[in-house]
Amino acid sequence: MDASAALWSFALVVGLLTVTPGLDTALILRTAALRGRPEAWGVVAGIQAGTLSWGTLSSLGVSVLLTASQTAYDALRLAGAAYLLWMGGRMLLGSLRRDRDGNGGVDAHPDVAEERDGPGGVLLGFRRGLLTNLLNPKIGVFYVAVLPQFIPAGASHLAMGVLLTCVHVAEGVLWSALLVGFAGVLRGWLRRPAARRVLDRVTGVVVVGFGLRLVLGD
Repeated sequence: MDASAALWSFALVVGLLTVTPGLDTALILRTAALRGRPEAWGVVAGIQAGTLSWGTLSSLGVSVLLTASQTAYDALRLAGAAYLLWMGGRMLLGSLRRDRDGNGGVDAHPDVAEERDGPGGVLLGFRRGLLTNLLNPKIGVFYVAVLPQFIPAGASHLAMGVLLTCVHVAEGVLWSALLVGFAGVLRGWLRRPAARRVLDRVTGVVVVGFGLRLVLGD
């Protein structure tokens, strides 16, 4: 397999992975709908920075430690699970609290009260996206298992690995742009009390579900 064929093949594989609904999709949609585009793009930047980090570490052979050391893998897995369970649980509890108080206004939303359209919101989103990605050891294992298959014989492992990761990042940014645009069009409707509760609960269940999967090791 030459470099061109490797790039196209890898682009197809990670493209299918990118558009498959999951944790990243849920976080981006919710943030864009309830917190605004700047913070949503912060989440996107954090997720892609995490992807680039995992790809680079895999190319350097560092993330092989996750597959070689069960202790290292379990420590990162449990840290990631705790973070996801905390984040998802916060969304679900906030939604239930609004039902109990009978207050569905914007000011009652635990995140909207912190909403920022400037650099603060971007940094907050970046931190959330980066932690969500870096604390998921399955991404590292994915790169360790898949990346070497697309590196042609004789090619620089680091250079080709980073190039392939950049393809994944580029596809992720393009898909995220569609998600942010879609949420922006529907933002007025999604910020209605009933729609916001549904969005929080769906996103919370998705996030908690991923956290439980990490706890169970599935």
